[in-house]
Amino acid sequence: MNLLAMGPTASTAGGLGIMILYIAVFGGFMYFIAVRPQKKEQRRLATMLSNLENGDSVLTSSGFYGVVIDISDDTVIVEFGNNKNCRIPMQKSAITQVEKPDAE
Repeated sequence: MNLLAMGPTASTAGGLGIMILYIAVFGGFMYFIAVRPQKKEQRRLATMLSNLENGDSVLTSSGFYGVVIDISDDTVIVEFGNNKNCRIPMQKSAITQVEKPDAE
């Protein structure tokens, strides 16, 4: 009778350990698939925006190409097109790509 009482508790403890192992493996998998690449991309964007200078060509999140005219803390003024009168202030976070002008 005593052996029957020990059987289910021993298998329950083993099943609980395996379940915790599966959860840990799944958590590690999710970290390397979802969280780590996102943090890497955020670091890349932060570095790109910190190196932003006047005269750089930029691509905005809305798909417009322009040239940076002025930079303040969290906003930039971007000039669009050949018109030279189309200058729009926008947040730095709206910039997705930066191209430095050629040094030639």
